[in-house]
Amino acid sequence: MGNDNMSIREDFYLNGKKLKVISGAIHYYRIVPEYWQDRLEKVKAMGCNTIETYVPWNVHEPEKGRFQFTGQYDLIKFIELADQLGLYVILRASPYICSEWEFGGLPAWLLKDPGMRVRSLYQPYMQHVEDYFDELFPRIIPYQIDHNGPIILMQVENEYGYYSNEKGYLNQLADMMTGYGVTVPLVTSDSTRESILNAGAIPEKALPTINCGVNLKDRLGALKALSPNKPLMCMEFWIGWFNIWGGEHQVRNPKELNKDLKDMLEIGHVNLYMAHGGTNFGFMNGANYYAKEVDGYQEEEYAPATTSYDYGAPIDESGELTDKFYSFKQTIESVIGQVNDEEKVFSPVKKKAYGKWPVTKKVSLFSVIDDISKPIYHEHPVTMEALDQAYGYILYRSQLGRKSMTQAIKLIGANDRAHVFLNGVHQFTAYRDSFRKKQMIELIADQTNQLDILVENMGRANFGPYLNEQRKGIRTGVMLDEYLHTGWEHYSLPLTNLEQVDFSKPYHQQQPAFYQVSFHVEEVADTYLTLPGWGKGCVFLNGFNLGRFWEEGPQATLYVPSPRLKQGENQLIIFETEGRASGQIEFVQSPIIQNA
Repeated sequence: MGNDNMSIREDFYLNGKKLKVISGAIHYYRIVPEYWQDRLEKVKAMGCNTIETYVPWNVHEPEKGRFQFTGQYDLIKFIELADQLGLYVILRASPYICSEWEFGGLPAWLLKDPGMRVRSLYQPYMQHVEDYFDELFPRIIPYQIDHNGPIILMQVENEYGYYSNEKGYLNQLADMMTGYGVTVPLVTSDSTRESILNAGAIPEKALPTINCGVNLKDRLGALKALSPNKPLMCMEFWIGWFNIWGGEHQVRNPKELNKDLKDMLEIGHVNLYMAHGGTNFGFMNGANYYAKEVDGYQEEEYAPATTSYDYGAPIDESGELTDKFYSFKQTIESVIGQVNDEEKVFSPVKKKAYGKWPVTKKVSLFSVIDDISKPIYHEHPVTMEALDQAYGYILYRSQLGRKSMTQAIKLIGANDRAHVFLNGVHQFTAYRDSFRKKQMIELIADQTNQLDILVENMGRANFGPYLNEQRKGIRTGVMLDEYLHTGWEHYSLPLTNLEQVDFSKPYHQQQPAFYQVSFHVEEVADTYLTLPGWGKGCVFLNGFNLGRFWEEGPQATLYVPSPRLKQGENQLIIFETEGRASGQIEFVQSPIIQNA
């Protein structure tokens, strides 16, 4: 794009000329790379001259000291594609991103340190950040606008005012970024509320911006007061919202959205969040905490996000253009004039319904547990992080001895959902506030009385004050009657080695199990997998983790992008935890939403 200079005065200036930033958020890590160009072209066709993306630390450094920037995580290829299409880039390359992404993009291994304080000047945390920046910034520095690249702005931290007011931390991050060679303007983004905006801002080093969903025009007072005579920007104009498991499907009023968009374009600059949402493939969905009244007082209830991150975006999860796309395009053109000299015509996304296919093989988890995981012994239960496990499930096993008695059992400090089995028989499932209750189990003399507890990490919180408390599994212990029981084998189940599942071994009903489905495809196309009659679990297509499913909804299908299918034979492996499987699956042409 040329060696242009991006500067901030009373407005944004690029090479001495005012620049109206009309951006669309699109996250490379939520989209298969084969579709990046298609999605970027559509964001541009809607009227955007810029794209914005977060950079999630956890996918780029999945293990301490092991970095990956290839495939779906090839940030540089994504930036280069944007550049080739003539789009500017806002890069939100802070250590924490929120984004309804697992742990807000922070790597789970940080929590192996029992004293960890993320997003602070805690020295070990800052050392980890520096080690990560050592790898990240040399890659992105050459792509700044004044280095002949497309990056015009970089973000220091994200919504920090919702978390803390430790200005020393923010200032050190900003200094680190400039020290690594960042020459484009820095920004922060926070709430429109004065206290939160002020807590998260460092206006002397970074331009404050706001994140907001409604009534934008009337909520700019605190930003104007904090940053007078500077450009006004909504870094996240929430044009939709994400879904949570068990919640209502989220929909926003398009008429109100278009009014707010028009207002913001007339006043300043905007980033549409999300222009295209994509998918939380694998175990990458985050979680929030929502206030709920329990026993007469307010308690915050854990609420994990769904696999789909469609977000009600103008470009839907499969890349289809929605009515919102055309109305936004019209609104943008009404303010700045025609978007493009040549209108690009997009064909509808090719989708197919591949029909119903039966389960061909199945095996119980307990039958193959020693094939896919090696037990580690600890007297007391320890967390996933203590075992260097980031995602998936963990099984705790203990032998209670041959005796006949009734015992109370309670799981103390468990995250997030647990199935309890005695001698292979399901006793109860604990989740959310049911962890507060004691349950009863009946031991019998002619059995070894093997206690198995399967705990699922349903996604670490991506937002709020509890980030340092996101250790998964069982943190404190298992109480039997009035004592904490000792003597536990730990089986880590990240489900990264499913080729080792031996389907010739026994299957038992009402147990967590693996199911295999083989199916044939003549022509690959996008499709949606639906699992009516199935309970809860996750699905792997030809080794690729499509994400989680749960009968609770509102999401009732999993998006399957065509590049993950093969012409000819394909294979699904489904891990289901509730002991409920219908014996078949179905591929349909359109997504199914409950409570829509």
